[in-house]
This record gives sequence, C-alpha cells and structure tokens, in this order.
Amino acid sequence: MLFTTLNFCVFLAIVLTLFYLLPKPARRWLLLAASLYFYMAWIPRYVLILLLLITIDYFAARWIEARTGPDRRAALILSLTANLGLLGWFKYANFFRDTWLAIAHPGAHVTPLHIILPLGISFHTFQSMSYVVDVYRRRQPVIRSYIDYALFVAFFPQLVAGPIVRAEEFFADYFHWQPPTAEEWRRGCAMILTGYIKKLVCADQFALVADRYFTAPSALPGFFPAWSGALAFGLQIFFDFSGYTDIAIGVALLFGFHFPENFRRPYLSASVTEFWRRWHMTLSAWLRDYVYISFGGNRKGSWRTRLNLMLTMLLGGLWHGASWNFVIWGGYHGLLLSIERVIHGKKKVEGLARLPLTILTFLLVTVGWVFFRAKTFAAAAWVIGQMFTGRMDASILLSSWQLGLAVVTLPLALAEEYWPWVERLAQSSLWIRTAAAVLALLVIELFTATDLSIPFVYFQF
Repeated sequence: MLFTTLNFCVFLAIVLTLFYLLPKPARRWLLLAASLYFYMAWIPRYVLILLLLITIDYFAARWIEARTGPDRRAALILSLTANLGLLGWFKYANFFRDTWLAIAHPGAHVTPLHIILPLGISFHTFQSMSYVVDVYRRRQPVIRSYIDYALFVAFFPQLVAGPIVRAEEFFADYFHWQPPTAEEWRRGCAMILTGYIKKLVCADQFALVADRYFTAPSALPGFFPAWSGALAFGLQIFFDFSGYTDIAIGVALLFGFHFPENFRRPYLSASVTEFWRRWHMTLSAWLRDYVYISFGGNRKGSWRTRLNLMLTMLLGGLWHGASWNFVIWGGYHGLLLSIERVIHGKKKVEGLARLPLTILTFLLVTVGWVFFRAKTFAAAAWVIGQMFTGRMDASILLSSWQLGLAVVTLPLALAEEYWPWVERLAQSSLWIRTAAAVLALLVIELFTATDLSIPFVYFQF
C-alpha cells in the first residue's frame, strides 16, 4: 500500500478516526491490527516472517534479562542469527550464490533463485536488532508486553522504509503518551503535504529522466547525457526517500509519536562526512552505534579508525542492495571519508569556504550515485567514463521544466537551512495555512509527473 495512493489516504483516515474514538487500552490493538493489515497488502503470507522475527527477538530479550554469562550471549546470538539469516536468505542468496559460481565455474549459465524480497525487511530487522543489542548492553529495559513490542517493530508509518526508530524513542512516547497539540497536528499535516510534493512533483519527475538514461546508457553517449542522468537520479533518490520519511514522520505525529529526523538538506553539505550526518540520519547513527563502534571506532589509532570507517561503509553499501555495485558505492564513500579524516580531521568548515566545498561534495556524491543506480559494474564504469571523457556535442536530457525545478529547490533548501520556513508556515495564521495547503494540493494536482504509481526507491531495499 503506497503512501501516495487513494487507498492509503482512506486507510489513514479510518485508522485515525478509530484511534481517537476508542478508549486508550484498545488503541494499541487497533494500531497493531492496522499495521499488520498494511503490511499484508503486499504479500499476505510474508506477515508470518515479520511475526516470527518479532517473537524470536521478544523472547531473546526476555532471556537476556533473566540470565547471566554465556546464556545471555547465546540468546543474543540466536536473535542476530535469526534476523541476519532471514535477511541474508531473502536479500543475498542469489548474490552470494552467483558470486561463488562465477569464481568456481566462470562462464556457466546461472538461473536465479525465485525469491521475492519481503517488504521493509532491511529496516525492521535493524530496528529489532538494535533493541535486543541495547537490552544486552543494559541500555534498554525489557518490554514486558508482546503486543507492545510487536507494535514497536510493525508500526506502519516507518515499517517499510524507515526512519529506523530506536526502542527508547518509540516507548518514550508510547508509555507517556500525550495527544498531539494543535501545533503538532499542523506540523504533521505540513510534513505530509511536503512529502507528497517531494515524491509526486519532484522525485517522479526526475525518475523519468533517470529511468530513461540508466535503462540503456550506451544508447545515449556523451558528457551531458551522463551528467544529466546521474544528476536526475541524485535528485530523484533524495526527493523520493526524503518525501517518504516526511510522510512517515508526519503520520506518526498525528498519532502522538515523535519520530527522529532522517534528512537535513544533505546536498548543502561541505564534506562527505557532513553529508552522512545529514543523509538517512537514522541509518548513519545505527551503523555508527552498532557496527563502527563495535569494530573499535576511533579508539585504536588513525589507521584502525580509517579501516573501521571503510568496513562500516562497505557493509552499509551491501545493506542497500545485493550487488557488487552497492559494495563499490559503500567503499567509495568509505574512501572519501578516510581521505577527509587525513586532510582536515573533524574541523568544521564555515563561511565562504563552504561554497566551493559544497559544490565539490555534491559532484563527488553524484558520481557515487552512478554505482548505486546502474544495473551492472560495466554499465557504471561506462557512465563514469562518459562523465569525464564523453563527447560534448550531445544534448542534456533534462527538460527546461526539470532544470527549473532543480534550480528552484536550491533557494528553498537554503531558506529552510537558515530560516525554517516550513515550521514557521505551520505556526502561521489560519488564513495563511489554508492558502498554503490549497496551493500545495494544486501543485500536486497540476505538476505530478505521471499517472502511474512509481514505487518509492527504498521499497526494494
């Protein structure tokens, strides 16, 4: 059930109405039932996988709390094995099998295993694992109620593509729930409308160009087609994923839950390090807390720190998809992060020096998106070659409307960075808010890129 469909809008309206009509004790049952129904709209039988992992992690955490020594570690290993095992099978079985066969039997024909990836498995496994690890580290109290824990994992706004919510964040609202204030209602609605504009007006518009180019990049050779295809995908994935999380955060806020911020204008970053503090922030924090620090973080010298960065980003790349291109993309960012550590450590760039570094960072990130989007390494290498050595006589793929859209978003992002106009708009008078909402709906109606429902990019992860 896509956030951008009429079915979801009707679903949300019904669940919200029932939520505030029902007495408090019944609301958790409603939200859990609604979340499971939402998940089952994809492939109904896969809800059993979700419930299996919820059950394993719930009892593993209870066991960890009640035991000491090796028994605690055994329960943790069981939980991690179940989560990573199922994630590995559904997401990486073909990847590891094909890689092994390519090494052992080069040139042999390989028939892919018919495996359909369960919706959101990359996200809810990370969310559930973080809870069990935090219980093991004695940083998170055990959740006694199975229903409460199941709702934490399955809550429908963030179930499919995040943001990755920690147990302490979710249960701080859940156990001390307060109805959203009028200002929070306004902010939630504003975020939902903003998310719809990002997805339907911006992301889907750039998707038309990115899909056209990356379907057969060799059919469109040249410097300008390569850069415009990469730029289009960079803008598509930002507006697409940022739009999804805006909608998720806004919907959760209408129910009285405060999800963490997931994007903070990442293309205004003056370094790749800053980019990862602004892009998919909940994943970056997850990788830092549960992978990078587990490897030793920056506690064992500069060379070990750079190695830990590289390993973390390689795993982060692999998390995004079962392809060597994703591993290369992760390694590319790991290399850039390591180089920045050598050049200027953790110094923050301020003033006019930010402008050239922001442009450089944006170009470096755009080059990296080629590996993320291209279907094969050969295709990615070809596109990179065209970006730096392609002939200059080919035309740019972006239309004047699409270029104008890209240009318009820059001052809007700068304004939000230094003067949060979206927040101020939500706090303005009723007449201004009404006019802004009508204008937003008109923009969505007039400028939606296509009548087709283009899935969110991160649904495939």
